[in-house]
Amino acid sequence: MIEVLVVDDDIRVARVNAAYVEKVPGFHVAGEAHSAAEALRQVELLPRLDLILLDHYLPDETGLEVVQEMRRRGHQADVIMVTAARDVTTVQAAMRQGALQYLVKPFNFAGLRGKLEAYAELRRRLDSGGEAEQADVDRIFGALSAPSEPGLPKGHSPTTAELVRQSLMNAEGPLSAQEIAERTGVSRQTAQRYLKLLERTGRARLTLKYGDAGRPEHRYVWATRS
Repeated sequence: MIEVLVVDDDIRVARVNAAYVEKVPGFHVAGEAHSAAEALRQVELLPRLDLILLDHYLPDETGLEVVQEMRRRGHQADVIMVTAARDVTTVQAAMRQGALQYLVKPFNFAGLRGKLEAYAELRRRLDSGGEAEQADVDRIFGALSAPSEPGLPKGHSPTTAELVRQSLMNAEGPLSAQEIAERTGVSRQTAQRYLKLLERTGRARLTLKYGDAGRPEHRYVWATRS
C-alpha cells in the first residue's frame, strides 16, 4: 500500500480528499493535517510515509515552505501539490522543489485518481531497479503524466485544457467563456477556444442564453450533465 498524508487547511476538504484517496486501489490514508506545523509533526511521527497531498495555502506557512523544511530535515516523501494556487511563479517553484504533480482546485475524483494512478505507475517503474536505457527513462518520466484530453490540436496546452475541463465538470450549471476565464485565470479568448474544442469533440454542449436585446450569450455545460 502507498501511505498518504493529506494536508489541507479546510477540514472538510481534507476529509473529501482523504475519502477520494481511499477509493483508489493501492492507496491508504496514513494521516491528515490542517496546518504546516501539524503536517511537519505528522511527517516526523508516521512510521511510514510515501506521498503527501499538499495544499499551498496553509494558515501558518505555505505548502512550499513545508516541502523546504521536510527536505532540510532529510525526509524524502514524494509530494503532489493540491491547491487553488494557479500563478506560474508558484507552479514553477513547486517543480523546482521536487513536487511530482500539481493538481489545481477545484477538481473531482477522476482528476485526483488520474494523478494517483500515474504516481503508482511511476513507483512500479522505479521499483524494478537496474539500469535504464533511454527508452526506459522516457517511460519513467512519461509515467508522471496523467492522461489528458486526447488528440489536442497543435498550439493547445494540455494543462489549459485540463483547467477548462475541470471548471466545466465541477460547475453547477452552464458557464460562459468569461466565467471560465475568471475561474481558470486564462483570457476570455483562450477560454472560448478551448470551450469550442470541447464542444467539437462532444465533451461539452453549447446552450444559448437570450437577453432582452442583442445576440444570445454562448454558455457551455459538460456533456454528461443531465
